[in-house]
Amino acid sequence: MHYFIFINGQSVGPMTEDQLWAYNVTPDTSVSTDGVNWRPLYSYPDLMVRLRQTPAGAAAGFASEEELSNKKTLCGILAIFFGGLGIQYFILGKTGGGIVTILLTLITCGCWSILTLIQGILMLTMSNEDFKRKFVDSQSFMPLF
Repeated sequence: MHYFIFINGQSVGPMTEDQLWAYNVTPDTSVSTDGVNWRPLYSYPDLMVRLRQTPAGAAAGFASEEELSNKKTLCGILAIFFGGLGIQYFILGKTGGGIVTILLTLITCGCWSILTLIQGILMLTMSNEDFKRKFVDSQSFMPLF
């Protein structure tokens, strides 16, 4: 079965059930099987069973909350020390952001690294949920802060 979801003000789909979990869905997320008749996710029993079984962070491709925390720490440290190279974006799978960061660092003669230093400090101090929302689940190809 294929699903459509209404998230961030737009319809996304069709997608398989496995693809659905790549988004930050909640029981109140609007879901449709045909793109027309929308119902909250909680009205689909099979989806609710899977939502309850999914550990925090697994929807973003992380096996556990600990893995998400490790990724957050790694990205924060790399952003502090090597932020001008965009390594934190490459680790998060945002290749476009990594390339743009490299170009901005070259164009600004390294001054862009000051912003990535701040970004790294913020990554290390924010909660796992905020990190996931701002850097992992974000549709932006280059989330900065």
